[in-house]
Amino acid sequence: MKSKIEALSIDSQLSILSALKRMDALNRKLLIVTGKGKFKSLLSIGDIQRAIIQNRDLKEPINNILRAEVKVAHQGEDREAIKTNMRERRNEFMPVIDYQGQVVEIIFWEDLFETDKIKDNSLKDIPVVVMAGGKGSRLQPLTNVLPKALIPIGKQTILEDIMDRFADFGCRDFYLSLNYKADMIRQYIKENKSSFHIAYCQETQPLGTAGSLYLLKDSIQSTFFVSNCDILIDENYGEILNYHRENSNEITVVGALKSMSLPYGSLETKKGGVLKALSEKPEYTFKINTGMYVLEPQLLHEIPENQFYDITDLIQSLLDKHRKVGVFPINQGSWIDIGNWEEYMQIIKK
Repeated sequence: MKSKIEALSIDSQLSILSALKRMDALNRKLLIVTGKGKFKSLLSIGDIQRAIIQNRDLKEPINNILRAEVKVAHQGEDREAIKTNMRERRNEFMPVIDYQGQVVEIIFWEDLFETDKIKDNSLKDIPVVVMAGGKGSRLQPLTNVLPKALIPIGKQTILEDIMDRFADFGCRDFYLSLNYKADMIRQYIKENKSSFHIAYCQETQPLGTAGSLYLLKDSIQSTFFVSNCDILIDENYGEILNYHRENSNEITVVGALKSMSLPYGSLETKKGGVLKALSEKPEYTFKINTGMYVLEPQLLHEIPENQFYDITDLIQSLLDKHRKVGVFPINQGSWIDIGNWEEYMQIIKK
């Protein structure tokens, strides 16, 4: 237990970026924050996301974004009460604190509820469009045989994995945009008798990453998700929808934080070539478009009919008109791009 406590603990003076990296390394979305060796608070991925949305510097210390109050368990507390509290709050884990302020135990969700997933129903009645019409050229020659949507991951296809992740938040209504090997995808779903409600729209020619959405203008009347068919997102989809609605966005782009280190010393100069600053092997963090979006239904009527049109064209059109596009940040480890061989091979080895 001591090693688990140490792994999940992070000092309050370390940076927000350090916390993100720790979460990725542990595949966790919650950390125990300590100060002078004692328990101080809890830090969730939600705390970090709110800080990023507020444009906080990732180099800031964790201490600057901690919540005033967090729920923990105390040594000697009734186990059933802890279990009830965790179920109500859907805590990933609960630290147990002794009277000296030390973490003496961690109670994990999976230990109390076995294989039960932390589920909610926050996306009930929210439609999901999966863009499953691409050729998947980055995964050739595999996609010469199978459409990208039917590429196997474990005991199911990537399409089924994507739908299951949305189903964990209550989604039941899916629209599949088809083109390449469309008949194979339809036949697979027919034979496997999916429990979801699945409808199709089919391009007669490639229409880009948004062109086929026009075909759904009379079918979708509410806020909806769009997901590429070569990505997996491990995130609370309900929080993405809440952010979208609370900020009155017309489109929300899910953006993954990607950190990259420059393997050289960076020179910053001013007029006359005079050196202003020197940074040795600096690290930069970018927000990368993951290929998942939340859209308002009226946008379907703004997509040109039967024309090649990417979703980035739609986003740029909104920006040009000073309309609201938001970005919901997720950590790098929560986004898997199955569309390239390196990441596909990594995930099938797990």
